[in-house]
Amino acid sequence: MLPSSLQQPHNSIVALASERPTQGRRRNEQPYAALSPIWTRSNLDVVEFLIPPTCKIMTESLLLPLVRGVAGKAADALVETVSRMCGLDDDRRTLERHLLAVECKLANAEERSETNRYVKSWMKELKSIAYEADDVLDDFRYEALRRQSKIGKSTTHKVLGYITRHSPLLFRFEMSRKLKNVLKKINKLVKEMNTFDLESSVRKERQHPWRQTHSKLDDTKEIFGRDDDKKVVVKLLLNQQDQRNVQVLPIFGMGGLGKTTLAKMVYNDQQIQEHFQLKMWHSVSDNFNVVALLKSIIELARNKRCDMPDTIELLRKQLEEVIGQNRFMLMLDDVWNENERMWEDDLKPLLCSVGGPGSIIVVTTRSHKVASIMQTLRPLKLECLSEQDSWQLFAHKAFSNGVEEQAELARIGRRIVNKCGGLPLALKTMGGLLSSKEKVQEWKAIEESNIGDNDGGKYEVMPILKLSYKHLSSEMKQCFAFCAVFRKDYEMEKDRLIQLWMANCFIPEEGTMDLVQKGEFIFDELVWRSFLQDKKVVVKSAIHHGDTQYKTVVCKMHDLMHDLAKDVTEECASIEGSSQQKALLKGVCHMKMSKAELERISGLCKGRTYLRTLLAPSESWDDHNYNFPSRSHKDIKELQQVLASLRALHCPPSPTVICKAINAKHLRYLDLSGSDIVRLPDSICVLYNLQTLRLIDCKELQQLPEDMSRLRKLIHLYLFGCDRLKSMSPNFGLLNNLHILTTFVVDTGDGLGIEQLKDLQCLSNSLELLNLSKIKSGENAREANLNQKKNLSELFFSWDQEIDDGPRDIACNVEEVLQCLEPHSNIQKLEICGYGGLEISQWMRKPQMFDCLRELKMSDCPKCKSIPVIWLSVSLEILVLKMMDNLTTLCNNLDEECGGCITPLQIFPRLKKMRLIELPSLEIWAEYSVGEPSNNLVTFPVLEELEIKNCPKLASIPVIPNVSNLTILGVHSIAVGSVIMCIHLGSWPFLVRLTLGSLEDKPMLPLDAQQGQSEIPLEKLVWLTLEGPNSLVRSSRLSSSQLMVWKCFSFVEDLTIDGCSNLVHWPTEELWCLDRLRVLYIKRCDNLEGSTSSSEEETLPLSLEELMVSECRSVIALPSNLGNLAELRSLFVRNCSILKALPDGMCGLTCLRELKIWGSPALEVFPHGLLERLPALERLFINGCPELGRRCREGGEYFQLVSSVPRKWISPA
Repeated sequence: MLPSSLQQPHNSIVALASERPTQGRRRNEQPYAALSPIWTRSNLDVVEFLIPPTCKIMTESLLLPLVRGVAGKAADALVETVSRMCGLDDDRRTLERHLLAVECKLANAEERSETNRYVKSWMKELKSIAYEADDVLDDFRYEALRRQSKIGKSTTHKVLGYITRHSPLLFRFEMSRKLKNVLKKINKLVKEMNTFDLESSVRKERQHPWRQTHSKLDDTKEIFGRDDDKKVVVKLLLNQQDQRNVQVLPIFGMGGLGKTTLAKMVYNDQQIQEHFQLKMWHSVSDNFNVVALLKSIIELARNKRCDMPDTIELLRKQLEEVIGQNRFMLMLDDVWNENERMWEDDLKPLLCSVGGPGSIIVVTTRSHKVASIMQTLRPLKLECLSEQDSWQLFAHKAFSNGVEEQAELARIGRRIVNKCGGLPLALKTMGGLLSSKEKVQEWKAIEESNIGDNDGGKYEVMPILKLSYKHLSSEMKQCFAFCAVFRKDYEMEKDRLIQLWMANCFIPEEGTMDLVQKGEFIFDELVWRSFLQDKKVVVKSAIHHGDTQYKTVVCKMHDLMHDLAKDVTEECASIEGSSQQKALLKGVCHMKMSKAELERISGLCKGRTYLRTLLAPSESWDDHNYNFPSRSHKDIKELQQVLASLRALHCPPSPTVICKAINAKHLRYLDLSGSDIVRLPDSICVLYNLQTLRLIDCKELQQLPEDMSRLRKLIHLYLFGCDRLKSMSPNFGLLNNLHILTTFVVDTGDGLGIEQLKDLQCLSNSLELLNLSKIKSGENAREANLNQKKNLSELFFSWDQEIDDGPRDIACNVEEVLQCLEPHSNIQKLEICGYGGLEISQWMRKPQMFDCLRELKMSDCPKCKSIPVIWLSVSLEILVLKMMDNLTTLCNNLDEECGGCITPLQIFPRLKKMRLIELPSLEIWAEYSVGEPSNNLVTFPVLEELEIKNCPKLASIPVIPNVSNLTILGVHSIAVGSVIMCIHLGSWPFLVRLTLGSLEDKPMLPLDAQQGQSEIPLEKLVWLTLEGPNSLVRSSRLSSSQLMVWKCFSFVEDLTIDGCSNLVHWPTEELWCLDRLRVLYIKRCDNLEGSTSSSEEETLPLSLEELMVSECRSVIALPSNLGNLAELRSLFVRNCSILKALPDGMCGLTCLRELKIWGSPALEVFPHGLLERLPALERLFINGCPELGRRCREGGEYFQLVSSVPRKWISPA
């Protein structure tokens, strides 16, 4: 206990520390230096230090943001309130001061730890205690949230029981014990720390050693893979000769890509040398100082030292004098400055106001942000080298010092090249390292290690990458390092990643920006700085082979960036096999593992209680089929110890034992996607810290817990694919912190209606509204306030039942409801399903309502006669109309929309994809208000994909010059004929995929002989599918005009023939035209026999690589030349019930790697030629062939032949 005379300084310090302002202070700003064990005013240094600009860096471990975060939590208002109520506020304040004291000297301790093992050991102990303190403070925070949730609520028996176990008296006693235990430990560490004589001003800004570069290019060294980039840059620079203003071209990319090398290539190019009258090269690095830059440029221009005073005005005049009107090129290499004001206000006016027309500034930088700040020309993003260029660079280095390019070394070398990921620095380093190693074993040792683990990677590659890492803010460092929990080349979901960052408190809660926005900012920064790459939008499933798919942004890490993340943290591990050693998991706080490995979690983590993240997603068939064993009470106790500090849990389907072991106090992220749970347990409602709950593809889920409205911290709730969910929990509208709510199921009970959406103003992204037929009235629908939710980009309206021939007032009510569900005009995707109204709503008739709309889908709207007014939308890209029985015209009242002007009309000017399915009344593409059709005027200028199915009255195809994917099935025969004509005339030069079919009983392909004088092959057409009984005519030889049509398909590589009932023999005459065919799939051709009574030999193209024959019930023989297909890699025969034998001569299938025989019981033996090929197979599947299966199973005559096949499945007897 401190003397009373010294307590006042304490209180003033604590007062300051607890007033952690959310505004007016820069991020990560801390007001204190270290505090000694005995505090006095004389030795208390109050030092205010800011997060350094990106041009200033310092040594900082991941321990510093951890300690800073715990200190921030100690000053949290909720923690302070509960600790004061418990009489423990003095201890809390003491803990805060201790943490601030440690924080202020921690950066200096990090430096010392590199050479002092004692300090390093001290830091490890500090990390453990910091995690323990975080848990204790989180207990206070949880208690505050628990008490808040009780306000105004009646307590149920279960909640009463929970409160009894956590009575104020017991809680105070327990927290007093925990807090004093932490204080005791940290006080010991503070005393030890003060023996280290650490500097107080540890966060002083320090310049990183200047990486000075020059413009000289080493002519003796060959440069690989950058000639094309050089040509692009040189051409771009020369083309600026008429520009009066100075242009700025940034070249950006991750460290080690060769930006400086490319800049040198451009700088020394002969054309550049002749074009520019003045050329200057300045290595900027961290020194983005106005005076220093101006002096350097003046010296470079004059070629002598500048001794002028540091007065910017004098330097400006001197700059104008030395450059004058000369056309100049200034190369600013290795720029790090991300301070936009420094460029825009200080340097840009000076550098861009001199020189003659065509002057250029070229900037090289690792930061996309720097590029965007300085650019006037579109920045050039430098990519990694291609596989071929990578090998050439590597081989040039590796085999240049007497090491011969042996076949085995080359194979190992190529695998090493793949690990380098096209990064020139790594390729040169690894090639140079191996140039002195001649033994295969030495090369294999290098291959099996991470690049950062060997000397070359450790001392040459990693320092370059770490330089970028050290420029990150503290929270960015934590977020980047966390990515090491995923294996290399893992596809990370952006939203999931941000939510895991939030759960682990890597993103500080301060300022006005919410956590999600901060997470988005950090993610984008990491992408911009090349720590994350390959960012794209994909369609994914929550679990392996899950039914529900959703769009999401994903990214990956370059393998070397993954090595860097592993290098800067020991807290992350991805456990991929049972061989993982426990010793390697020491200090791990974040784990990702398979479902099977999850069974061993207690053993793997025994003795450690600070596991923060546990991810066990179902990502493979093994995980999907693995049955998690039941556990004893003792096992659950061990699990509870292991999972006591868990912040994030992704549980595979059905591991209820894991859920039982969760400590509710700390959990912030819970993913139970794919679970077969029917009712979410009430225990979920005491996860008061929960931010993210993912329940995607929980097909059996019917009910949410009643008290779910207590989860006031909930930000993300995913309910995609919960098809049996009957309603939301009562009073759902109290969860007003929700940003993501994927599904809302309307019900009629109290607190279950659509009015619960009223106050959820933060909702964003996508929202499904289901069971809309249960909305009481239009006014009730209006209470949802959808038109106020401007952050919602996607809406799905679904009525749970059709209104066939019901009363008119029911249809009117549906129309009224839809009218009152008017969304905000920011909507980008709108989907309407099951709507029973006759007319669309008034808001759908306003073109301005759809200024942002990119996708419209309407399905199962049997009475609706029209669609929203979107045919002139400049934003719409996707249109899907399905099962709209009364729709006769796609676009009506065109003259009204066009102001009465009747001209050739380009409707849907930006539409790229259109699907029209099951529209039995659709006849007209467009008409005017007087009912006059305008089919001859209709053009879809940029349409790329068009699918029309079962629209029997549609007799024309519009002008679609850019179509690449076309499906025409079940339309009027005239429309099919026009398609054939367009094919014959080569009207669709961009067509890549074509599907054709006709429902009518007439040949689909024949053309009059007069029309068939010539043909224009569709050179881009790769995939062709012909459906229907008349898609091929084989009753007699093909006419010359028919053959000409087939010659239009001469570039096809993949052909599917589906449901052609008049196909009797193999279509050899048609296939004769397809000399590039690689894949042939023939299915559901019931009359195909495959035999021939004519002298014509039935043969297949020799280019064929895959052959699939499926559900052809009459086939008795495969093509006779099957054994001659030397390129065939895969043969699949399925459900050919009377096929008795495969053809002889199959020994010629030298490339065959996959053989599948399913559902063909008459097939009992393999021909002798095929037996010779069996040992070379990579995949063999036999199912539904009893006798053939017997021969292949153990004890059968084929067993020895197939035993070496790596992947095989033989159905059991």
